[in-house]
Amino acid sequence: MADRDNLPVVVIGLGRFGSSLALELTRLGTEVLAIDHRPKIVQSLAGEITQIVTADATDLQALHQLGIPDFQRAIVAIGSDIEASILTTSLLVEVGVENIWAKAISRQHGRILERIGATHVVLPEHDMGERVAHLVSGRMLDYVQIDPDFVLVKTHPPRELVGVPLAETRLRRKYGVTIVCVKSKGEDYTYATPDTVLQYGDIILVVGPTSKVERFTAL
Repeated sequence: MADRDNLPVVVIGLGRFGSSLALELTRLGTEVLAIDHRPKIVQSLAGEITQIVTADATDLQALHQLGIPDFQRAIVAIGSDIEASILTTSLLVEVGVENIWAKAISRQHGRILERIGATHVVLPEHDMGERVAHLVSGRMLDYVQIDPDFVLVKTHPPRELVGVPLAETRLRRKYGVTIVCVKSKGEDYTYATPDTVLQYGDIILVVGPTSKVERFTAL
């Protein structure tokens, strides 16, 4: 039985979002079938993706001809054509694709995609905007939302944590967050332990509920 992580993926829609996904999946060694209805786009990416074809993904017969029912993973990366996005997603559900990631351009669009069967909805513009807002507004060096109310943040340690073993800071009790990794200047990341002593200029990875991480990074 094939490793689930190595199962082939069909990517439908090769705008900036879809093409970057397809290229990165290919680079990571995943077999990709990329589909777009625009011949020029397909031609420009030929040779860079495992398999790429010009087809109309809103045509059920075309999906069958391409063997899409044999895929367990699909990404609907269609951009501004909401009708095509919804129809393609519904057809993928109809032919039995188990895991469908679908790009949405608004929350309303995303809710519709979820209702018709998309297992994962991605709002790249919204998510990127939220991430940048957090980076601009505080001391965060990077921000990744793990769950609706749980994040991982890269930042520098606040003054009160410097020079003290983490066990003595009572960090989780006081702030409700956990430091999982530390990177000192010129060194690789290492796991944080109760004996870890942070220094000015260190980079730390902090996880916890969004509001608590935000308060911690504002110290």
